[in-house]
Amino acid sequence: MAYSWDNRVTFVVRFLYDIDNNGYLDAHDFQCLALRSCVLEGKGDCSAARLQKYQHIMLSLWEEIAQLADFDKVPDYDGTISVDEFKQAVKNSCVGKRYEDFPQAMKAFIESNFRMIDINDDGVMGVEEYRYDCVQRMVVEDIKVIDDAFDTLLTDDDRKKGGLTLARYQELFAQFLGDEKEDCQAKHLFGPLEI
Repeated sequence: MAYSWDNRVTFVVRFLYDIDNNGYLDAHDFQCLALRSCVLEGKGDCSAARLQKYQHIMLSLWEEIAQLADFDKVPDYDGTISVDEFKQAVKNSCVGKRYEDFPQAMKAFIESNFRMIDINDDGVMGVEEYRYDCVQRMVVEDIKVIDDAFDTLLTDDDRKKGGLTLARYQELFAQFLGDEKEDCQAKHLFGPLEI
């Protein structure tokens, strides 16, 4: 059950977007995401130019998500998106689609997320970077659980390259959101889930 499509999308809301952990998404979450992304990519540095770039990416993502999730188009939209509204938006815009067909702002977020994880800037997410990303979000007692999860993501070509390239990460992220099967290859993209 932890790897069902429903739980994977809930994970995205809870651990990637809902920065203030209040159970719904709003513009504040994405403003905070911009700052977090700037600091993490800069390894502590937060230049005005990089922050401005991330503010544009994250606020564009928020506007796109808000538009996709505002199903009834009523004028009294409250400025928040529930987990269920987000799931419906992902179902409508990502399920059964390739990465290239995802909404533009979501693709920009995925690319910036990869850059944050790729700590050494070599263009490959190795096991050490994957471990670091996982332990920031979840409690894990045994590193082997994380390493085993990472190994399930890799093809022989990935192993030759030393991990996941941006293109491969994009492909896996598209599967994580777009493949409704519980046992899709991308189910461990963010580690061993326990939702």
